[in-house]
Amino acid sequence: MSSFSRWRTQNIKDALNVRRVVVVSGSRQTGKTTIAKHIMDKSSIFRPLDVNAVYEAAVNDPTGFVKNDSGTMIIDEIQKVKKLINEIKYIVDNNNRPGQYLLTGSANINSLPEISESMAGRIKNIRLRPLTQGEILGTNPVFLEKAFSMDFPKQIPGYDKNEIFKLAFRGGFPEAVQLANQKERNDWHNDYLTTLIKNDLKNVANINRQDALKDLVGVLASWSGKFMDISPICSSLGLSRPTTLSYINALETLFLFDRVAPWIKTDYDRVGRNHKHYISDTGLMTAILGWKQEDMLLDVDRSGKLMETYIFQELAAQVDLDSSYSLYQYRDREKREIDFLVEREDGAILGIEVKASHSATSDDFKHLRWFQEKIIKDNKTFIGLVLYSGDQTLSFGKNLFAVPTAALWL
Repeated sequence: MSSFSRWRTQNIKDALNVRRVVVVSGSRQTGKTTIAKHIMDKSSIFRPLDVNAVYEAAVNDPTGFVKNDSGTMIIDEIQKVKKLINEIKYIVDNNNRPGQYLLTGSANINSLPEISESMAGRIKNIRLRPLTQGEILGTNPVFLEKAFSMDFPKQIPGYDKNEIFKLAFRGGFPEAVQLANQKERNDWHNDYLTTLIKNDLKNVANINRQDALKDLVGVLASWSGKFMDISPICSSLGLSRPTTLSYINALETLFLFDRVAPWIKTDYDRVGRNHKHYISDTGLMTAILGWKQEDMLLDVDRSGKLMETYIFQELAAQVDLDSSYSLYQYRDREKREIDFLVEREDGAILGIEVKASHSATSDDFKHLRWFQEKIIKDNKTFIGLVLYSGDQTLSFGKNLFAVPTAALWL
């Protein structure tokens, strides 16, 4: 894992220079411990709560455990002993030295009901997602900057639909990426899910039906990239609506699934307000659903869902890096839909439609054109892209381009 250079490293270092507490969170096995150890210096203290003796010390003497007179104390898997949060809060309330604590967690601590005290103003949250293709290749995250400048490569050979599907089936968990073949990766992903449900969920929720929860993961994976209809999900699993929603929240707390908010900054009264859901890793998705790469070309629904989910993961990782960008999606009651909208802090908007096909047509831009003509106001910049599996950048009108999907990482 140490061979991969993570884009988030500089964000973490910068945050430690100005904030008292920095939390690096993300699903288990994304490399949080590795990146924390990489940032350590001689004055740092590393305390992994996965080690039984360290865990027992934290439980029995939380006040003494977090005492830190100098340097940065790194506490790994902080969600295992939640009472440490309030002890840290007390310390940093009385000492404003930056860089006191670097916490890692495989759960979103802001979602844990036991944490009653607010850490607002004291804490910086940084999400570490699975590896992007750019991190694996060692390239820089420049897609958004270049897209808003409309500076696209004229041609990117070598990434047709089959090649992109191969990347999606591999996924981004560092350990799985380094396995030799797809069968080994599928086994790893399925073991990962089983371990997560049996062990990690007890730290975030009281789950009475682990069998139903595992089935729910599969159902949610099949809905990735779509707007969920909760009623048939409840019926198929034999769960009540409140129980189903609480299980979904638990899975989101463990970063297995993400929500993308709707873009509603308009006076158009037919705009949709539902969130869109995505699984956090396509390698995990394909393993859970039992998909095979050779079947993808014959199944339009699956190939579109997989491509959109993979692009979400690549795009979200780059949006995370810079607070001047925000990620949304658009849908209205007239069934106009744009897969992703990236809004810059100055109000400029990048609209992105995802196509698995190797060609793009004018019809692929119809919703982007409508949004450009009817929704964008006050001379705000709007750039519309269709990301597709072809190899050439093509213009389809003012600020409208078909761009190879590989532009996300090259």
